[in-house]
Amino acid sequence: MSSTSEQYDKIINICRSLYIKKMQDYGCAWRILRLPSLTDQIFIKAQRIRSLQENSERKVDEDESSEFIGIINYCIMALIQIEKGVAQQPDLTNEEATALYDRNVLITKTLMENKNHDYGEAWRDMRVSSLTDIILQKLLRVKQIENNQGKTLVSEGIEANYQDMINYAIFALILMGFAPN
Repeated sequence: MSSTSEQYDKIINICRSLYIKKMQDYGCAWRILRLPSLTDQIFIKAQRIRSLQENSERKVDEDESSEFIGIINYCIMALIQIEKGVAQQPDLTNEEATALYDRNVLITKTLMENKNHDYGEAWRDMRVSSLTDIILQKLLRVKQIENNQGKTLVSEGIEANYQDMINYAIFALILMGFAPN
């Protein structure tokens, strides 16, 4: 399991670096996005991954890995939005936004380690296409919960679904060889 933890950290470091660079370019303009807007952005990325997996022709020179990284970062932004609420104007310094990013990664990684222990790293025998489908399913669940104004009867809430999507996207990148042992 230490290999998974190390691979996880390598991928998060790449995602975090991109997040910080984009914060330097754009600030935290994403703070004005409502949760359904972030969900839709993640949905677009997951749909593109599925399209890339199903179609042999690509008209944009980006592969699946950049889209999985986008899913990870947008899910972390969504978790921050859940905690902080939507802002009318960008309201975080780069340092504050990075600290919130790091805290959410720590919580999500701990969840992954606990589930990974219980499931025995079953994800290592999965296909990347299956992980993509599960992310899409989680997105459809989130959309339904959003349509229900966040209320669920027996299901886990939106936050848990975003955390699962982060972990599935990281697993996909590991399986794709993005973070070698």
